[in-house]
Amino acid sequence: MTEPKDHQRDLSIIGNSVKINIGKIKHIPAKVDTGATISSIWASDIHLTPDNQLEFSLFAPGYKLYTGERLTASEYKVLNVRNSTGQESIRYMVALSTTIKGRRIRITYTLADRSRNDFPVLIGRRTLKGKFLVDVSKLDVKYASRPGNNTLNQELRADPQRFHQKYMKGQR
Repeated sequence: MTEPKDHQRDLSIIGNSVKINIGKIKHIPAKVDTGATISSIWASDIHLTPDNQLEFSLFAPGYKLYTGERLTASEYKVLNVRNSTGQESIRYMVALSTTIKGRRIRITYTLADRSRNDFPVLIGRRTLKGKFLVDVSKLDVKYASRPGNNTLNQELRADPQRFHQKYMKGQR
C-alpha cells in the first residue's frame, strides 16, 4: 500500500549519506542505511558512574570531530545487536537530539566502536520512517576510497595463487 501523496510531501529527501549535527558538533558524516533497523553512533570510554548514570564521549581521541566532552544519560537501555556479518554484541542505547537537513529529531542510537567504519554514524530505518525519503543517487558525503585496492588488484593479477594463499585462504 502506498502512502498518500500529501504525506510524501512532508518527508525530506536525503541521500545515502548526510551531514548531521549533535549538540555543538556540526557536520558529522552519517551513512543512511535502510537495511539497518537501529541507528548507531561511535562512542568511546563508555562506563557507568557510581550513581548509575551512563557516561561516554562521542568518537575517540585522534578523530577530527572528537571534543573530549563527556555526555551522561540517566535514561538508557541495552540491546543485543547482530551486525551484517552475524556477530552479536550487547550495546547501550541512548537518545540524542540530532539535526538532519534542518530537522531536529530525537534519535535512539546504540553506542558502538565505529572506528573501523567509513562513517562514525549510521542512520537506520526506525529513524527514517515517517521523516525522510532516501534517494540513493544523492549523497552529501563522499565515501573515502579504501587505500590499497589498486595494489591488491595488481598483486592478484601478477600471481593469483600466491594472492589467494596470502589473503583468502581460511576465509569463507
